[in-house]
Amino acid sequence: MPVSHRTRPTAAWQLAPLALAALLASGCSVLEEDRIDYKSAKQINSLEVPPDLTQLARDSRYALPSATVTASGYQATAAARPTGTAAPTQIGDVRIERAGNQRWLVVERAPDDIWPALRDFWQENGFLLTLDQPQLGLMETDWAENRAKIPQDIIRSTIGKLFDNLYSTGERDKFRTRVERNSAGGSEIFISHRGMVEVYTSERKDNTVWQPRPADPELEAEFLRRLMVKLGVSQEQSKAAIAAGARPSVARVETVDGLPTVIIDENFDRAWRRVGLALDRSGFTVEDRNRAEGTYFVRYVPPEEATQSREPGLFGRIMGWFGSADESRPGPARYRIRVAATGDRATVTVLDNNGQPDRSASAQRIAQLIADDIK
Repeated sequence: MPVSHRTRPTAAWQLAPLALAALLASGCSVLEEDRIDYKSAKQINSLEVPPDLTQLARDSRYALPSATVTASGYQATAAARPTGTAAPTQIGDVRIERAGNQRWLVVERAPDDIWPALRDFWQENGFLLTLDQPQLGLMETDWAENRAKIPQDIIRSTIGKLFDNLYSTGERDKFRTRVERNSAGGSEIFISHRGMVEVYTSERKDNTVWQPRPADPELEAEFLRRLMVKLGVSQEQSKAAIAAGARPSVARVETVDGLPTVIIDENFDRAWRRVGLALDRSGFTVEDRNRAEGTYFVRYVPPEEATQSREPGLFGRIMGWFGSADESRPGPARYRIRVAATGDRATVTVLDNNGQPDRSASAQRIAQLIADDIK
């Protein structure tokens, strides 16, 4: 994928020539470990005590011994400790599933057991959490910048460290993690990416806005791989699992009884998982879901309206503070995405907010988005 590099306007005329030369020599892969280095827009206060830290005292595994500890005594204690609560040393209870360009993890542990590790995982990778709802199985990071994509030219490596904020990739990423309990009591973990890119709004390049950019399946795969390592899989095993071949899958849009319908040549369980991941990737906000009824409750803004309602620049935000913001922009529409089993296949239809069949152009667009992502 192309690597974007831009500097803030105050330094652009000085740094652009050298930055361009470094860009051409830097390559475009983001999957190398040294090419991912996220930095949240907000800084974590290192002295702040996490809200759930006091819960650790309830588990004797985290209690510090009051007496002198010997190596033999530690080994005896470790041998007596239940092995089911420890991270596996082999690929054991963690595996990756893949269909088309979609991947997800299947872990033979309950969602409640995995949730604390997921919190740690995203914070260790430079993100803050803006959504943390274990009861819904949803976790979402804030917008963060991959600082490793900034070319390391001579200026950057010298004075750039003193003025780090002058450098920006012009891109931001956020990730949503969805955890579902499977029929065996284990967990299925999905990671979906959303991206934004900063673009100029005029030829004078005196103002910028943020616009959506396509989701990156390979970036999702890299964080799934890293999560496998977090859950106990070795680096070599995780890389081999990610590189495994894709399972062929077919999804297409047909008109059934006048309704745009996605036909998925897979059973309900796999179709349900893949539709959920497609919704997360494609800019939908999943407000709720009912697996028993096969329904996702979503909010969706069409691309043309998203462009109109995109995040304003600094001047626009200032005007908004004084009540001068444009309040006439349309808000997101609500839909229900219904997944149903039809023999050994599944169908996906779009309903309006009242649960009635939707035959509009927006419903056709939504069905096509889902089908395109699942292919």
